[in-house]
Amino acid sequence: MNKFITGATVAAMLMSTTAAFAEQCSNTTWDKIAEREKIVVGVKADTRPWGFRGQNGDIIGMEADMAQQVADTLGVELELVAVESSNRMQFLEGGRIDLMIATMSDRPDRREIVGVVGPNYYSAGTNAMTPKALKVTKWADLKDRPVCGKQGSFYNKSVEERYGAEVIAFVSNAEALQALRDKKCVAWVYDDSSIAAELASGQYDDFEMPLTSEDPNPWGIAVPIAERDCTFGRFMSGMQYNWHQSGELIRLEEKWGIQATEYLAMQNKRFADWLAE
Repeated sequence: MNKFITGATVAAMLMSTTAAFAEQCSNTTWDKIAEREKIVVGVKADTRPWGFRGQNGDIIGMEADMAQQVADTLGVELELVAVESSNRMQFLEGGRIDLMIATMSDRPDRREIVGVVGPNYYSAGTNAMTPKALKVTKWADLKDRPVCGKQGSFYNKSVEERYGAEVIAFVSNAEALQALRDKKCVAWVYDDSSIAAELASGQYDDFEMPLTSEDPNPWGIAVPIAERDCTFGRFMSGMQYNWHQSGELIRLEEKWGIQATEYLAMQNKRFADWLAE
């Protein structure tokens, strides 16, 4: 394969030359991608507009586009695998996927399981979608009331502990949203970016996001933990850096109808080329 740079070549360019450090980097996944000429990326398939099924059943969205750019940069084929919040780390840890770009908040406990590499590519906070008719105005209004959530989301625990809500966790966002429509819960708790996207879709005119977002949390791309500081991890760090510097993530945000975020604007400014006019 002519386009793909071998792990040994990149390692020589990017890594410490100390023997001890080199011995820690087997570059197993990186070399596997090169050998089969394909990268397998885990993305969401039920989280519009980051990853969802198009009319033909293919996974599309902002993160699917990011995965395609990774494959194109490597010069390999892309295979997308649908993952859930409840299994995405296990898929990566078990080798079912090579890379994870799946709306995952970067948290200390998750860094112990998968290799989260920076700079983080996105950020979102906790909020809730509620029926306008309920006139919810503050988080305390959710006390002792059923609230829809998604399995594996850290938002569930914080809303229960802080505000006494009774979270009903569903396998997918689609199920949680249907339960909200069916009045099985008074709110859907998730990240504010996803809620804003759903409200902008025109399918939820009777709903709103009336609360103040809490716990802003950056999202992390992850490689296998053993390769976080090796060729694959450093390559993905470079991809994220370039996405921020070039403004590509801002372009993708606009393409997929996501409300412009201050986080991406700040990162674009932070990594700007100081010599550029």
